[in-house]
Amino acid sequence: MLARPFLLRRLLELKVVDDSAAEALEHDGIVTPADLELAVAERRPRVAAPEFARAAAALAQEVRPLTLGRAWDIATALISAIESHCPLVQSVEASGPMRRAEPLVSGIVIAGRAVDPARAVDQIAALPLASEILSRAARRVVLRFEGHEIDVRLAAPDEYGTLLFMTTGPASHVAEVIKRRGARLTVSESEVYAHAGLAFLPPETRGTAGALARATSRDVPELVDRLHIRGDLHMHTSYSDGRDSLRQMVHAARLLGYEYIAITDHSEHAGASRTLSLDDLARQRDEIMRIREQVRDMTILHGIEVDILPDGSLDCPDKVLAALDIVLASLHERQGQDSARLTRRCVNAIRHPLVSVITHPSNQLVGRRAGYDMDYAAIYAAAAETHTLLEVDGAPSHLDLSGERAAEAIAAGVTLVIDSDCHRAPALDRQMRMGIGTARRGWVEPRHVLNTRPLTEVRAFLARKRSR
Repeated sequence: MLARPFLLRRLLELKVVDDSAAEALEHDGIVTPADLELAVAERRPRVAAPEFARAAAALAQEVRPLTLGRAWDIATALISAIESHCPLVQSVEASGPMRRAEPLVSGIVIAGRAVDPARAVDQIAALPLASEILSRAARRVVLRFEGHEIDVRLAAPDEYGTLLFMTTGPASHVAEVIKRRGARLTVSESEVYAHAGLAFLPPETRGTAGALARATSRDVPELVDRLHIRGDLHMHTSYSDGRDSLRQMVHAARLLGYEYIAITDHSEHAGASRTLSLDDLARQRDEIMRIREQVRDMTILHGIEVDILPDGSLDCPDKVLAALDIVLASLHERQGQDSARLTRRCVNAIRHPLVSVITHPSNQLVGRRAGYDMDYAAIYAAAAETHTLLEVDGAPSHLDLSGERAAEAIAAGVTLVIDSDCHRAPALDRQMRMGIGTARRGWVEPRHVLNTRPLTEVRAFLARKRSR
């Protein structure tokens, strides 16, 4: 007897269903909270009673979400195992909230192609890393992996577009598009939208307000993508709280094909576990100069991430900042200040002629703390006026600016930068991709982002601020 997945166990415990009804739900493919949410949104007969809608809402609150970074850790490990040990699976990728770049992931979904999905499911179910099989069907297996339920779905190649669309979500969007298009199976997601008379919507935008209206009017721009990114202007080394050496970070960035990077360790009085003294900064400058001689195909900018102090001043003398190529400024501590004082503190830093970037502007901590309650309209206006960059930070603890605030910022004329804020070399690419996903949730285009531009334009933009 197979163990039951979380959804069916809880529905039984809540007395929403009995054993026979639970088996009927499983037969219909309703075995995860996402399945139930979609079935309720589509008003399927078996879940038409009001208690199912209430249960779906209640279970959404019960599921303990993962940060996007942790979800990628788990999904990547399982995807690697499938790619290594399941030759019948042609390709496999993360779907669901991860594909939408949700900061908090309520369920890990993996979608794949296979010529014979049923036999491929047999291979996946036999993986030794899968500690428990919770539900299994011809084209699907829900398994426990590293302590988490993971939903693995397979489709034949000529049906994969429909599977990817259905599993990406969110449920309300899927239900609305299906209502328009009917039940045709497709090779690609673009065909799903075409059959519904809609322009293709990037996964990250599907849960945003007005997305379907934009798809209906075909007002869907090309969004910023990994291929547009030419450099990373925020990363840390072992000079402060980074794990890896300056040389290791440079080497990893070079392998990613970047044209330029900035080394930006924490200033002396920051709350990081290790920080950069002025003597350390001088030593770092000398090391960067030596590495520049050895690395001629990528430009290394020397910068710093300074704290914005409670009075709005910066944690580094101006004469030191003036000698650097780029200066990032951050609000790391609220210091008990209210919204008005936090806003003034941030705007003071924006108006400082040597500050190039405000990093993770709201200082949200995903799953732990919402962003600061500041006057963001005033912050956007000051940034646009002074040519100060606002950052979309790809560190999974930040993902800040959020997609919603990134959309507000570009509407106010702000130029953005998307950075990894990375502290270890192997995560440089992943965190950049998470930053890009966050920006795409705000409909950010390449033209809105400084580090999609060549180095000459980056230097000119930074110089224009300093010329003030």
